[in-house]
Amino acid sequence: MDRPHYKFWPKRLPKSITVPATSVWHNLHVSATRYPDKPALVFFGNVITYRSLADQVEKLAGALHEMGVRRGDRVVLNMQNSPQLIVAHYAILRANAVVVPVNPMNRAEELKHYITDPDAKVAITTADLAPELVKASNALPAGQRLAHLVVTQFTDSFDAAAQDDSTMPAAWRDWLLTRHALPELDGGRVTAWTDALAAGHAAPEHVVGAEDMALLPYTSGTTGLPKGCIHKHSSIQHNVFASQIWGLGSPEMVALAVVPMFHITGTVSMLHTAISVGASLVIMPRWDRELAGRLISSWKVTSWTNIPTMVIDLMGSPNFANFDLSSLSYIGGGGAAMPQAVAQRLFDQYGLRYQEGYGLTETAAPSHANPFENPKQQCLGIPFMSTDSRVVDPDTLQEMPVGESGEIITCGPGVFAGYWKRPDADASAFIEWDGRRFFRTGDMGRMDEDGYFFITDRLKRMINASGFKVWPAEVELLMFKNPAIQEACVIATKDAYRGESVKAVVVLRATHKNTTEQEIIDWCRENMAVYKVPRTVQFVDALPKSGSGKVMWRLLQEAEDGAK
Repeated sequence: MDRPHYKFWPKRLPKSITVPATSVWHNLHVSATRYPDKPALVFFGNVITYRSLADQVEKLAGALHEMGVRRGDRVVLNMQNSPQLIVAHYAILRANAVVVPVNPMNRAEELKHYITDPDAKVAITTADLAPELVKASNALPAGQRLAHLVVTQFTDSFDAAAQDDSTMPAAWRDWLLTRHALPELDGGRVTAWTDALAAGHAAPEHVVGAEDMALLPYTSGTTGLPKGCIHKHSSIQHNVFASQIWGLGSPEMVALAVVPMFHITGTVSMLHTAISVGASLVIMPRWDRELAGRLISSWKVTSWTNIPTMVIDLMGSPNFANFDLSSLSYIGGGGAAMPQAVAQRLFDQYGLRYQEGYGLTETAAPSHANPFENPKQQCLGIPFMSTDSRVVDPDTLQEMPVGESGEIITCGPGVFAGYWKRPDADASAFIEWDGRRFFRTGDMGRMDEDGYFFITDRLKRMINASGFKVWPAEVELLMFKNPAIQEACVIATKDAYRGESVKAVVVLRATHKNTTEQEIIDWCRENMAVYKVPRTVQFVDALPKSGSGKVMWRLLQEAEDGAK
């Protein structure tokens, strides 16, 4: 295909690659064989070598097999960034099973869906999150509950006694250092992480390959509950190996692992890409600008995948001048646009060009990326290796002229196979175009004369809060469970720091007219992930409705936009 962006394609790069026939786990096996004594993971001063990482993966894979996990079974993985998340992720793959990554901010009401929809019988989590997962499982009918839960303490992977304020933020000490009692799982068995690894069960023969399912991440949408995205080993492997080549990945790379590894970007562009080249991951369980600055400085981090708000926050630190960022050779990410002034400051001070990219859960993270040699600011970039993207009229599906807005559609080996148990969703998500199967992203964009893509609007109803996608329909479904709420409509409100925040427009039941905004917000905090919780609640007597009775959310959104 002759596309204009090929004029700017780096000469060092092939335009497409051959997808490995091996599984994602095989990448770890190769790196551990090549670099057994090299640091793979660093966590609060504790270094785990590739030999040790691979050994732990074998032991946990054996424990999972003993619990009944077989080829193609889905296993829930509910954790913040930690060595245990990485061990568990590869152990699930090593056991020929499928990783179901879950956002650890989800609460019991949300977690029920991540147990029942993928038909999961085994889950792995940290002790601080275990009660919520158990609460979800115990509330389900007997036949739908978890049969096994593996629980780890954060201190299973580092020396608690060696931590002080220079290594661990004071606000994290109770969270990370507390050892929690194991909960009771109705009708099932809870196993301590250390016991699972010490049990001595042999891992099964590894038999999965490119065409087996590897990952089932969930994504929400304009209606209903989150949908699972079927990613085979082949779609993950394509983007892993393409990212290696694109980003000059090497065994000498040291990556700051702070982007959540339950998210597709953290999983593919950071975790799997780093492990596949034998790089080192310096792990942060969540964001803290002072710790990030110290880790980049002390571990000579070379690669930092992030969301722009992290960079903005770090540069706002009163200690920023004391941090040594000179080791960084790559900094980039997506999820939200990088403000031009911040990108320019990075370049002026450090010679770093912020590399923006674009991708979705459905595309295994990158479907577009800015080439190092010719990046454009506040731009999605050009179609990734082996990938074809077009801009089409969302109604007629005719390709739009250069510079005109339309829906971005994408075709390539990184695109998922389809939605789990949702052929109806597949029917509307995929189209046959130019003789090939393209995925409709739902994002409105334009392509300039050089073949670079830019977001112009949103076709799907979605809120982008600091890179976290919030789907109003999902939040509304949860809010309707509040006995005080008769109706609710969720919209975006502008936020100077987060870009957008969540606002709920609520009609109260006649029996609950004294309910306050804070009571609604507090209830939401108990029943949904914190990034979905409305920051503001507006009470109204009625929501605007169409002639067919549908809530006219666009009118409320336009009114909100006009009020700012």
